[in-house]
Amino acid sequence: MAYMLLIAEPRGQRETRSQAEGEALYARMLRFADDLAARGVLLDAQSLVSDKEAARVQVRDGRANVLDGPFAEAKEMIGGFFLIDCATREEALAIAQECPAAEWANVEVRETGPCFR
Repeated sequence: MAYMLLIAEPRGQRETRSQAEGEALYARMLRFADDLAARGVLLDAQSLVSDKEAARVQVRDGRANVLDGPFAEAKEMIGGFFLIDCATREEALAIAQECPAAEWANVEVRETGPCFR
C-alpha cells in the first residue's frame, strides 16, 4: 500500500532559520530519503517551496478563480512529502516517527486510494 507523508510546517518557520541551519535540516531530510530508498520503501520525495509562490484554483459555475499565496488563513503549509510503499499503516506510522521533520513540523500520514472510498 502506498502512503503519503505530508510535512505540514508552521508558516514562516523557514525564515527564522539561518542559512546554515536550513542546510543542515535539509541534509538530514536527504539522509532520511536515502535511508528509505535503501530500505526499498521510497516511491518519491519532494520538497516544496514556500506557499508565497503558490496559487489556489477554484472553478465555480464555469468561472475560474485564482488566488495567489501566501494564504493568510493558513497556519501551516505543506513543505514537502514522502510517498512510501508499506505493508501496513503501522509501518507507515513507524516511518513517520523516524522522519526528522517530525521534530519541527507535523507529519501527516495518509493512505493513497480512490477518492470514492
